Amino acid sequence: MLDKLLREIIVITVGKPAEPIADLLNSKKHVNEFNIAKKMEITINQTRNILYKISDHGLVSSERKKDKKKGWYTYFWRFEIAKCLDFLKNKLLDGKAEYEKEIGKRKGQIYYACDLCGVEQGESEALLMDFTCDECGELFEAVDNSKLIKELEKNLTKINEKLELVEVEIGKENKKLDHKKLLEFRKEEKEKLLKKEEAKKRRDEKRKEKLAEKAKADKKSGKKVAKKKVVKKKVAKKKIVKKKVSKKKVTKKKPAVNKKIIKKKIAKKKIVKKVVKKTTKKVVPSKRKSLAASFLKVGRKKK
Repeated sequence: MLDKLLREIIVITVGKPAEPIADLLNSKKHVNEFNIAKKMEITINQTRNILYKISDHGLVSSERKKDKKKGWYTYFWRFEIAKCLDFLKNKLLDGKAEYEKEIGKRKGQIYYACDLCGVEQGESEALLMDFTCDECGELFEAVDNSKLIKELEKNLTKINEKLELVEVEIGKENKKLDHKKLLEFRKEEKEKLLKKEEAKKRRDEKRKEKLAEKAKADKKSGKKVAKKKVVKKKVAKKKIVKKKVSKKKVTKKKPAVNKKIIKKKIAKKKIVKKVVKKTTKKVVPSKRKSLAASFLKVGRKKK
């Protein structure tokens, strides 16, 4: 299916006569332009013109190699399939849009045509021309759009089918490209690792050479080269000390002793009666006489 699509691309870009070049350019390796000319039975200039027209759309890639014997450059060509499929997809989408637009117009308005001249006009344009042809003077007749609409719809379905096929081929090509990129990436990683290993080997060799030179120099001077003993450090193993879990002594609680309720004796207060001593005034004899005299005077007055 891919071959058919590539031929269609060549017909769109260059034309029908250049269609056989599609099979030659669809290869994994780049093809010599002289071989293309020989197989197509055309001159080298004609082949180059075809290839330049295709390359204007960016559908092919080329490599240039110098001929060691003759001294001139020869070009090698091949298709860029992913770009070719994208190009065809865009062309089909443009065609689809045009067909849809034309179908919409035909369904929306009536068209008029002249039978003699074959001139076709829309409804508004025919009205301005009074439904008469400017060239022959014949009257316009209404065109039956139903047949034309059916043809347009058939072409539209064909374009949709082609678009589906193109999408499938694009998916396949994208998978191939992803796989190719992955292989290239792995190859680059391997090359980097090899380079690192080579650089390490060179460094080791240089060190050995320097050590050998030093040893020679020491022998000449008479010094003995003391070999360094590689002492392996003993790693002290840490003793794992198990902690003894002290069992807590469970003390039994003594039964509660009934406390004797001691009643405090309240000391009664003693009521002390105060003895009031009656004091009797002692009358002095001199005063007694004066008192008697006063009582007598009072008695006399009452009488």
